[in-house]
Amino acid sequence: MNMKKTILSALMFLGVLSASAQEQKGTTEYVFNPHWYIQVQPVGAQYTLGEVDFKDLISYNVQAALGYNFSKAIGARLSVNAWQSKAGISNKDFGANNFYETWKWKYVAPSLDLTFNLSNMLAGFNPNRLFTLSAFVGVGANIGFSNDDASKVKNAYLAHCYQTAAVPDADRSQNMQYVWDGTKVRVAGRAGLQGDFRLSDRVSAGIEVNANVLSDRYNSKKAGNADWYFNALAGIKVNLGKTYTTNFIPAPEPEIRYVEKVVEKVVEVPAKVEEPKIEPIRRDIFFTINKFNIRASEEQKVKDIVDYMNKYPKSKVVITGYADAGTGNDRINDRLGAQRADAVVKALKETYHISADRITYDSKGARVQPFSENDKNRVSICIAE
Repeated sequence: MNMKKTILSALMFLGVLSASAQEQKGTTEYVFNPHWYIQVQPVGAQYTLGEVDFKDLISYNVQAALGYNFSKAIGARLSVNAWQSKAGISNKDFGANNFYETWKWKYVAPSLDLTFNLSNMLAGFNPNRLFTLSAFVGVGANIGFSNDDASKVKNAYLAHCYQTAAVPDADRSQNMQYVWDGTKVRVAGRAGLQGDFRLSDRVSAGIEVNANVLSDRYNSKKAGNADWYFNALAGIKVNLGKTYTTNFIPAPEPEIRYVEKVVEKVVEVPAKVEEPKIEPIRRDIFFTINKFNIRASEEQKVKDIVDYMNKYPKSKVVITGYADAGTGNDRINDRLGAQRADAVVKALKETYHISADRITYDSKGARVQPFSENDKNRVSICIAE
């Protein structure tokens, strides 16, 4: 007896699981949420464009940023990049009279950047994407200070030039004419790319490369063109708050057709001429997403209902408003369904002067989906008979 009860319980449990699985049929839609984030990049290297060996112009730098993503594609951030830059001077064409020196100085560079999520723009929003590529452009300030090394190198270079007749006067005049001291603030433009590797909904590890351009005076040397430096950085990004929400869109219920069996009582009546049967008329008035105004392309359908009711003065019309389940939520969709039904009612009463006692209306929101195609459920169905 106990074994029978156990088997029966197991079968009931499997039946519940099966029913639950059937109830969960549908799709999950990801909806982007605007959100803040912080970004810390403690590992970075900078190359300042110059004439000396590449390895001698590499220096360490760091960056931190606070950003906000307005949409799945567009955002902005306030970043602060800092540490030091390097420059150098070299005269390698004079045999034993060569001069080769480098110097460095410190800086802080705040910048306001406009960011573009290229992955979302090209492939659509997907919060579970493993790798995301973004681009940015920005403008800010470069605040330079501690440039004492440049003055020392300039003095040494001039002494070398005067002591060495092999260095032409023209070459002497073209170097280190823009040595500065104290603190200098210059406008800087920047652009770059970011790659983020998803670790969780909140955290990602990323790399960034950017190019920065300033006036010719940044590296203390007169070159007749803008000065450039390039940064490569690595760090983490932490999202603040929920970056997305999910909407479960159930599969449309199969349409159930009810057949009513009518038992007629046979009554002998005198033969009479049957009146022609009046067929009901149905018109489906479609709307665009999140709208409830009747478009010009749908106006003729309203006129069809009006013509029918004018032709048959005893006829009445039932109007039912709907919204699609693919977007929004029940609160929004209930309101849209009611507004779509009300728009047709208002047109019948105010524009075509159909009496209110001949009009019945209702709203199903997105709780009932009369069409299998999602977009067609943005509709008011009108049946007159």
